[in-house]
Amino acid sequence: MNGTPRRETAGPVYGGSLALLTDLYQLTMAQGYWKSGLDRHEAVFHLYFRKNPFNGGYAVACGLDTAARFMESFAFAEDDLAYLASLPGAAVLPSPGAAGPSGGPEAPGSNGAPLFEPGFLDYLAGMRLECDVDAAPEGSVLFAPEPMLRVRGPLPQCQLLETALLNILNFQTLIATKASRVALAAAGSPVLEFGLRRAQGIDGGLSASRAAYVGGCAATSNALAGKLFGIPVRGTHAHSWVMAFDSELEAFEAYAEALPGDCVFLVDTYDTLGGVRRAIEVGRRLRERGRRLAGVRLDSGDLAALSIEARRLLDEAGFADAFVAASSDLDEKAIADLRGRGARVTVWGVGTKLVTGDGQPALGGVYKLGALRPPGGAWRDTLKASGEPAKASYPGILQVRRSSEGGRPVRDTIYDVRQPPAGGGAELLVPVFRAGRRVLPPADLAPGGQVVAGAGRAPFAGDGLEAARLRARGQLASLPAGVLRLSEPERFPVELEPGLAARREALLKTASVRGTRGESFNDIDSSAPSARTSRR
Repeated sequence: MNGTPRRETAGPVYGGSLALLTDLYQLTMAQGYWKSGLDRHEAVFHLYFRKNPFNGGYAVACGLDTAARFMESFAFAEDDLAYLASLPGAAVLPSPGAAGPSGGPEAPGSNGAPLFEPGFLDYLAGMRLECDVDAAPEGSVLFAPEPMLRVRGPLPQCQLLETALLNILNFQTLIATKASRVALAAAGSPVLEFGLRRAQGIDGGLSASRAAYVGGCAATSNALAGKLFGIPVRGTHAHSWVMAFDSELEAFEAYAEALPGDCVFLVDTYDTLGGVRRAIEVGRRLRERGRRLAGVRLDSGDLAALSIEARRLLDEAGFADAFVAASSDLDEKAIADLRGRGARVTVWGVGTKLVTGDGQPALGGVYKLGALRPPGGAWRDTLKASGEPAKASYPGILQVRRSSEGGRPVRDTIYDVRQPPAGGGAELLVPVFRAGRRVLPPADLAPGGQVVAGAGRAPFAGDGLEAARLRARGQLASLPAGVLRLSEPERFPVELEPGLAARREALLKTASVRGTRGESFNDIDSSAPSARTSRR
């Protein structure tokens, strides 16, 4: 870390309320729950992914601290509510070019009626999160279809969190996983994340820098990410620096004069090996002044062959401690190929293909209702069926237990907390958020995942990116080598606890009668349906 660790905050970037960072249908469903009396029902949702990203063997959980900060400040501001009050109901989309009374598009079929009722907007105005959130700590290595996060609380509140939680965790987990694959390919050599200019917008750049550090990158070129998150920042110079001078040698000399303690020269503006020789010439002058040539960077051409020759030239000139860095559209496959060809690169700069999750545009995480109960009533299992077996969801209140032998994980078991399996193991989902406040960080958890409470304990402030990064490194190092393969990895064993598997199978078999009333509906529920109070 650079200097004193910083408390992460997105406030300077975003500011204001983010409660409307959601899809409109989440709000319309919340109004429906409120109007039908379901707002008093308690729900459990699970966020998980159906397939490991990049056709790989695992995923690295990331984004939890960002999500916790979002939830901690969750509230609808006055201007949020004013905006919602201005929305008209619409049965169909407006016609192109049609203008409404205030210049906006007309909403055919709405008759001018507002989409949201004043009573519901009052309900939103007074809303404060009463949800409990348990999740895998950042840097945890997970496998499909394990829950990454579980939300329990009032049904409308759980629903309103869906979009933002998926947005945050899907992207950061995807990039952290990509970064871990790149770091594994680099086999211990530092990887620098250089992707800001090619990232998808401001948040895409910041979130990618954060997640890449958790996944294993050593530093970022993103100065704002360095400021906000305390990530080490690194960089060299661009081709434009060299092109701004009459000669490459003059450019290197001027750079050495301006930044004598940070001399890494980009050597491929004109002739790469000629550039290495000129970097060596300036390096000798630096050495006479008590300074040193830190390294050279290659950004084009046959990186394997050029790095071998650059290394030879540096060594022969007495610069054995100067590194050879390489960039140029790299990813884990390119790095693995270059290393296989004997490349003498000791620092890797990876940009576009890392921060954009090249090879998989999205993680594909989903957020599904697992259980529901009325006030004072019993839990009812819920399940989404599908013609595609992989899209069927999982009922219950889920937890994941990791079993180990000799200090190495051998199996994960997904189970319902109401029917825990026998035997030992570590629970993966730990308390993160309790009814409006963050709780203890993972470092304060006992081996079984239970909170070790103490008098005067401060609210959860996150255990930081460094801890998440170390967690990812340690858990990845403990996995079988076959699970970590970049292509055609072995599958890490993930099983459903037998009782949970049987309940899920029963629900799937009777899914065709769900939504009906009477005996057939009760047959597949763990309790009879409750009476509902309508606000109509």
